Amino acid sequence: MPDIPKFSDLPLNKGDPRWSAWGLYGKDDQLGTLNRLTDDVVKAASSEIRTGTRISLNWPLDAQKDIPFFNRQAFHKNVFQKLPRIVNDDEWSFNTQSSSQWDGLRHFGYQKEEKFYNGVTLDDIHGENKTNVNGIGAWSEKGIVGRGVLLDFHGWREAKGLPYDAFESGSISLEQLKEVAKSQDVELRFGDILIIRSGYMVAYGKLPREEIKSLMAVQPHHFSGVEQSEKMLEWIWNNFSAVAGDQPSFECWPTQKNFALHEILLAGWGCPIGELFDLEALSEHCKKVNRYTFFVTSEVCNVPGGVASPPNILAIF
Repeated sequence: MPDIPKFSDLPLNKGDPRWSAWGLYGKDDQLGTLNRLTDDVVKAASSEIRTGTRISLNWPLDAQKDIPFFNRQAFHKNVFQKLPRIVNDDEWSFNTQSSSQWDGLRHFGYQKEEKFYNGVTLDDIHGENKTNVNGIGAWSEKGIVGRGVLLDFHGWREAKGLPYDAFESGSISLEQLKEVAKSQDVELRFGDILIIRSGYMVAYGKLPREEIKSLMAVQPHHFSGVEQSEKMLEWIWNNFSAVAGDQPSFECWPTQKNFALHEILLAGWGCPIGELFDLEALSEHCKKVNRYTFFVTSEVCNVPGGVASPPNILAIF
């Protein structure tokens, strides 16, 4: 077992929000569970590179066109010539969470306590004396680099003929994820980067525009994802440095409990949450070579005080 507190010992400090680990890496820490990606952990993960095959997990920035979920700004691109020369420049404008993304530590706080990771407040972010604290730019120095693990829930579910609706508030249980790992012969290592293929991208790709617009009109949106439970939290706490999936919310949405995983992962532990990762080419290759672990390199944008970032992520085999 790694040298971290037991899940049952959380929160670490009296009066802190439930299951929080504030202060574990110091009161001014902004890396959270990325501290688990030590040089030794990354060096060990490099053994996953055997063939040099590289696969992008980045959905196109304009993949949702002009109708992203959660009422987010669509991607806009302006390409212009710099007359009189034969030269082009371009300008992009987009919400950092309208396509593949890492949620940063400013994104989702404890709702009742109104606090972000390590006790950061809204006033720290928006107030008169605001700073860049918990900005996603803090992750850019070393990136999110380590051993990735794909749990192909969608492939496993299809093989078993189990029903699934990406646009209903269904939960992927811990027991199911453990069954997927067993079927893939995957053994977890502390510090792994967990990536779950739920099947959202497959379902989204089959929808006509009008049906997407109808789903967007339903408030709150409904998505299937990882279940909200103490045992799921304990499993994540004991194993991973970051978690990600192909769906818009990672977890079942809206939450089925009186808490959201986003609260605990982001605000409690400083654990990055990846969403809308394009896992189709990755899952095909994993199935082809019968290997579901790989080296991951992800470099977030160096934006001081940023909330989220495109992942700029590759899986390397």
